[in-house]
Amino acid sequence: MIILVCLNIERRVKLGVFRFVSILNNIRRYSTLEDLPVLRNNNIYISKLLKSRPNSIAKFGVSCGLVIRSQSTLVRIKYSMAPGKPVWNLKMEEEPMMFVRQAHSGKPLSKVTVVGSGQVGMACAFSLVSQGITNEIALVDVFKDKLTGEVMDLQQGAAFTPSVKVYGSTDYAVTKDSKICIITAGARQKEGETRLQLIEKNVQILKHVVPELLKYSPNAILMLVTNPVDVLTYCAWRISGRPVGTVIGTGTSLDTGRLKFLIAEKIDISPKNIHIWIIGEHGDNSVPVWSRLQVGGVNIQELNHPSGIKDPKSLDELHTAVVNSAYDIIRLKGYTSWAIGLNVADICRSILHNSRRIHAVSTLVKGFHGVEDEVFASLPCVLDTNGISRVIPLKINNDEEEKFTQATKTLYKIQLSTGL
Repeated sequence: MIILVCLNIERRVKLGVFRFVSILNNIRRYSTLEDLPVLRNNNIYISKLLKSRPNSIAKFGVSCGLVIRSQSTLVRIKYSMAPGKPVWNLKMEEEPMMFVRQAHSGKPLSKVTVVGSGQVGMACAFSLVSQGITNEIALVDVFKDKLTGEVMDLQQGAAFTPSVKVYGSTDYAVTKDSKICIITAGARQKEGETRLQLIEKNVQILKHVVPELLKYSPNAILMLVTNPVDVLTYCAWRISGRPVGTVIGTGTSLDTGRLKFLIAEKIDISPKNIHIWIIGEHGDNSVPVWSRLQVGGVNIQELNHPSGIKDPKSLDELHTAVVNSAYDIIRLKGYTSWAIGLNVADICRSILHNSRRIHAVSTLVKGFHGVEDEVFASLPCVLDTNGISRVIPLKINNDEEEKFTQATKTLYKIQLSTGL
């Protein structure tokens, strides 16, 4: 870990600062001073840097420093040279600062709990571990043997992943001090069964899970993954009594990702350069906002591509493929897991890193696009360390707004049936 403490070079040689910072960025992957070949040679590099500004250095001198965290100490590395001295008089000093604790022995920086060690829960955990998004993961499940096996399997991959502490228990006390609690527990969706048909079984599960999580992590952000996710996010919010921005459903973020992939495949462009949102309900009544579709900043109607991507029939086929994706995967392999796991990890990254990125997630949409009911559905939302900081209003056409309104009415009726 590198912490830049002081980098004070006279204004005339400030261009050299940025070159020096680039060296610091390259050092971050080393954990001990003995592993820092770049650092050991930095005095040579800085000498070359100073030679490129000999007049300025001779007149003003130079002083810069950084702090390196070794395994047990913080060490200050200081570079200095007095005005008027030749370049080879550049000095490098190591100065121990203090003893520091290992991160895993203190309070976790970004603990995440995953409730449910099924296919989706483990895909979430694996995605978080493999990308190093958090430094600590707690897994909870009622099936002790299954949970123990999954935890052992993840732990034994520690040599091949970023440093993440993984453990699990059937006791919710293991979730204490979590920043995010991801709820994947629930009845599995069967072939031919709609997400909305799962509601009755999964509300009962939430009534047990949510109070247990908040008992040990009262300020945690709750993230719902279990289907039907929009209705269950509403239920979790009502059960929790938490501020609305701290209870989030993955919503149509996965639908949006699926659509970006399908469009990207059709026109042979990276999904990251496809800009579109799916709003409303996750699944059958989702609403693609075709009027805002852009490819690399170019509106779809201005894009000339031999695939005929902007043809209305082609767009309808793409949305149908998105809606059917989950059903096709369930028919072929029995469940969905990897895409939603990666999706959840991406949302966690935005929260834990306070990145203020925009995701299509499920939240309270009352007051948006003519919605008057207290209903949860998906709209683009800004995510930061506190959860949802704000909803981004979309300019959508009349047809899209009508479909969105209809989707929220359907969801509202189901919400009422829960009695919450």
